[in-house]
Amino acid sequence: MIIDFHTHIFPDKIAGEVIDKLSKISRTVAFSDGTIGGLQKSMETSGVDLSIILPVATNSTQVQKINNSAARLNEKFSAVKSFAAIHPDFENFKTELSAIKNLGFKGIKIHPVYQNCKLDDKKFLRIFYRAAELDLIVVTHAGLDIGFPGVVNCSPKMARNVLTEIGEFKFVLAHMGGWKNWDEVLTQLGDKKFFLDTSFSTGKIIPRTDSTWQISELNLLDSEKFLQFIKIFGAEKILFGTDSPWTSATESINFIKQLKISDAEKNKILGDNAEILLQ
Repeated sequence: MIIDFHTHIFPDKIAGEVIDKLSKISRTVAFSDGTIGGLQKSMETSGVDLSIILPVATNSTQVQKINNSAARLNEKFSAVKSFAAIHPDFENFKTELSAIKNLGFKGIKIHPVYQNCKLDDKKFLRIFYRAAELDLIVVTHAGLDIGFPGVVNCSPKMARNVLTEIGEFKFVLAHMGGWKNWDEVLTQLGDKKFFLDTSFSTGKIIPRTDSTWQISELNLLDSEKFLQFIKIFGAEKILFGTDSPWTSATESINFIKQLKISDAEKNKILGDNAEILLQ
């Protein structure tokens, strides 16, 4: 079973506009149209069995609307399941997290960059404490963000502060622990217990033809570097993710399949770990 632990969709009526805007900001190519239909088509083509959608509330007023919509989606689809959203400025976060749990959500997604709050800020820490009490998975964007050059709201050091403060909980640091902060992830977080997802972190960035890049900027993790992560964190702590629509699911799967590791380790990364975490 292949589980894509990190995907995004947008409402059909605005998906085209949103994808066009984000593609221009990030200077990268989108691999689907950003709709749920586009995600399902990508899943069918690549052989993904289950996709996890990770919604982001960019302000506190969006939280309940997003979660109500996500709950309806979860009732309608079986091969696509959404996490819930939360925002650090949402005042009734305890009540909302309890509601999220009661509605059957497996976890929540946060994005310190979009939400303009540092990962180890007390606003997030209080959310993490409550999520841990409720046994909810917390997925966070980690590292730099391609659309916000120079903004550091979720560094490996901040992640370490969170893990030291909260202790072990179901914590997923997306983008292999910290996008473009990978050396720091290896040196600063090797003794901590958490999960990493592979989203937008392997191979090379595919740029728009109307953008300008330095060749070195396009490099993400190659096989040799990825194997260092497996050595330090273990294959059982790595979750497959694509960041759909921003990478090709087929190419992302092939990257894992060509690694010089055992089939059992490949299966753990591609789906077994996520299946256990999602129960």
